[in-house]
Amino acid sequence: MKTRLSVEGPIDCPLTGQDLLNNPSLNKGTAFSFKEREEFDIVGLLPVHENTLEDQVERAYSQFKKCPSDLAKNSFCQSMKDQNECLYYRMLLTHIKEMFGIIYTPTQGDAIERYSQLFRRPEGCFLDITRPSQEEILKRLSVFGSDEDIDYIVVSDGESILGIGDQGTGGIGISIAKLALMTLCAGIHPSRVVPIVLDTGTDRQTLLDDPLYLGNRFNRVRGEAYDTFIDNFVQSVKIQFPNAVLHFEDFGVKNAHRILDKYKGELACFNDDIQGTGAVTLSAITAALKTIKTAITDVRILIYGAGSAGMGIAEQITDHLLTKGLTLEEAKKHIWLIDREGLLTTKSKTYSEFQAGFLVNADETEGFDTTSLKEIIGAFKPHVLIGCSTNPGAFTEDAVKEMNSHVERPIIFPLSNPTRLHEAVPADLIKWTNGSVLVATGSPFPPVHGRTISENNNCFTFPGIGLGAVLSRATHITKNMIAACVESLSSQSPILTDPQGGLLPDIVNIREISAHVATSVVRQAIKDGVARIESEKIPGTDTNIEVPEAYPERLAWVKSQMWTPIYRPLHKVTLNEDDENED
Repeated sequence: MKTRLSVEGPIDCPLTGQDLLNNPSLNKGTAFSFKEREEFDIVGLLPVHENTLEDQVERAYSQFKKCPSDLAKNSFCQSMKDQNECLYYRMLLTHIKEMFGIIYTPTQGDAIERYSQLFRRPEGCFLDITRPSQEEILKRLSVFGSDEDIDYIVVSDGESILGIGDQGTGGIGISIAKLALMTLCAGIHPSRVVPIVLDTGTDRQTLLDDPLYLGNRFNRVRGEAYDTFIDNFVQSVKIQFPNAVLHFEDFGVKNAHRILDKYKGELACFNDDIQGTGAVTLSAITAALKTIKTAITDVRILIYGAGSAGMGIAEQITDHLLTKGLTLEEAKKHIWLIDREGLLTTKSKTYSEFQAGFLVNADETEGFDTTSLKEIIGAFKPHVLIGCSTNPGAFTEDAVKEMNSHVERPIIFPLSNPTRLHEAVPADLIKWTNGSVLVATGSPFPPVHGRTISENNNCFTFPGIGLGAVLSRATHITKNMIAACVESLSSQSPILTDPQGGLLPDIVNIREISAHVATSVVRQAIKDGVARIESEKIPGTDTNIEVPEAYPERLAWVKSQMWTPIYRPLHKVTLNEDDENED
């Protein structure tokens, strides 16, 4: 049954009757042809009329629209996914703008908060810190027991979920949602992915007191026991699924950076909160700089809010500057960070080890108030101001006008979520700068005076990076591969051809965007020597990967590897034949 994990042609199917109808990856519901109904013993188990997939999408969408709340719509979508995977993804693609906020942020956050109350059936893998042996559990996760069956794994420990904090075992919901986006946006086969939560306890007292809570009922395990648990997990993944990409999601700020730093040299792993957020922000900055014809090596960047998101952006900008030829010391001088107590300097009393490399020499801060955003702006004269503070209204009119007095076209990104926590709203920024500002936000905003306001959404980066790493069978995800994503995404910016366009593309085109990003990432993986796929298997790379004319060939190949939600013919096999196909 290897063909089930392919993206084209007939699918081997040993199931019949109710077993087939109850299998979400093979079920077609009322779209089974009359011939298939006869062959697979489902005559009489379905209404007699044969629907098309488009008929089913229309019916499902009509039901979706009647759901009384966004959370009810989220539950409806999950129920559809449990019944008919192909229909689920086709409906999402058909109505992607409307559905995106339902299956991901913000509504998925509500579903995760109510995970134990809404629980119907398990999906994914739940690893328990009190049962440290994991390799045998992971062996059960591949569809057919082969280490080649799994391409992508998303894992969370549930400590810092979607801005709502510690959700314990409910963190499985973010792993499920991210993988849905990997399939929706990048065509990763839905049967070749695994969502995982690492249950190390929870510090949220309401969960510990909840009689329905499904996770471990003790405070989070930390220190050596936690690190050993994480290491056992990573080593088990390396053994069981050596070709898979491991995606870390929503780990706590104290663990996210050090886990990524520890393992990024051991396997192809990725942290979306750090690298994905950094890459999409950097892509928007790069597009803005292309608009004003300024090199990133010539700009100063002020980040207001130096938590996990802010530090992720700072590190990605630093890595990008390194690819432009700067030294680490030179790169970090382009970035100033503001934390809760003000500008981070060598005189700051509290800072993390990850912030330490960005401390501003205190001698440079004489003569201005390091707790005043306006005065910091006046001293540093940033070209770019990024907000990751969750401090609503922090970008005041005075501060913005101060920035505009030094920079003709200020680049300002209020990225805090949800909308009520934005440092400023686009309409005010445009008004205060007489329309000169280049802006992107962390949440959706309507156009302002005909100008598109881009949402700085990680879905523009992590699916393409992940797909590129999967297709190249990368041993590691390198800085240059992230830089390739940034360049590809920024080159697709609408503002480059339309002054009223956004800094980032329209999400309606997300699969095309991801395909282009993945094509650039595959090329870079080969160039960096981390690709395990033979270059001659990829059109246009067998002779010279630098030849521009070869790009369309590589892009077409990437697209051909992407799973698409269409009904494929079923080929009936017996279990014995199926076993033979495994050999």
